Amino acid sequence: MANKFGPTRADLRIRLWISVFGMLMTGGLVAYRGLPSGPGGWEALGIATVFFGGSALWTVRKLVRNDVSDADDRNAS
Repeated sequence: MANKFGPTRADLRIRLWISVFGMLMTGGLVAYRGLPSGPGGWEALGIATVFFGGSALWTVRKLVRNDVSDADDRNAS
């Protein structure tokens, strides 16, 4: 059953692409700069990975389960 409130399928797709782009940028940063040497660098790397990775997993889960807002149906008519 679709939610009455929440992100639409288009919103979730945008969120997924932004999350994937963020993960790619994080990986590119590590490839360019190397692994961090201090605790602050590891903290920043961990927060970015958890944020973008968690957002991507949450979005994929909602898309697979078709748990999207029914606003898509209201705008279609």
